[in-house]
Order: sequence, then structure tokens, then C-alpha cells
Amino acid sequence: MSLLLLDTHLLLWAALDDARLTPGARALIEDPAHDLLFSAASIWEVVVKAGLGRTDFTLDARVLRGGLMAAGYRELPITAEHAVALMRLPPLHRDPFGRILLAQAETEGATLLTADRALGQYPGPVRLVA
Repeated sequence: MSLLLLDTHLLLWAALDDARLTPGARALIEDPAHDLLFSAASIWEVVVKAGLGRTDFTLDARVLRGGLMAAGYRELPITAEHAVALMRLPPLHRDPFGRILLAQAETEGATLLTADRALGQYPGPVRLVA
């Protein structure tokens, strides 16, 4: 099994069956050969950005987390090891949520799936599915 960590937008799009989820991303997510992860950072991001009034983060974080757990995703907590791994990342992307997701993927031996072109510029375990 390979580990896939989904970025926050992909999690939201998958949960809402949003048309922005590309066929390629959908195929990877639905492939039983992949063990799917979501980060506590993504739930945190939804709470923060919904609180700021961002219209692309309207799904209730409790509902999102519950749905992901029910769908068989594994929750990935944020650890100090993940935070330290941020030191190895070049400053290509300013969003702290995206950067911690990449650090988690790198630390955990997962591939980060993202639709974020800036995040997709990083070398290492990131796959752009935009």
C-alpha cells in the first residue's frame, strides 16, 4: 500500500463531490492500493479560514472530519518531528498549512496530493493533480 496525504482543497472537493476534483485525482483517491491520510492541519485550516469568512471553506470541520473517518481515511496528527522537517523546505510556498502538509508527507513516507501549483513546485513526495 502506498500512503497518500491529501491537501485541504482536495479533501474538501472529494467530500463535496466537487467538479474541481480532476478525474486523475479521483482515480488516485478511489484506488484501493492507496492508504488515504488527512492531516490535523487540514481540519485546522478549515476552521481558521472559515472563521475568516473564506467562501471556499464553508464545510463544517466536524462534518468533514467525521466523513473522512467514515470513508476510511486515517488522521495524521502534527508532531514536533513534522515541525522540525519544515527547516528542510526551501521557501517556495508561503502558506504554512501547505508547508506542514509537505513536511508531514516527507516525514511519514507519504505522497502529498495537491492542486496547488506553488506547492507542486517542491521536490520530493508531492504530486500535482490540477
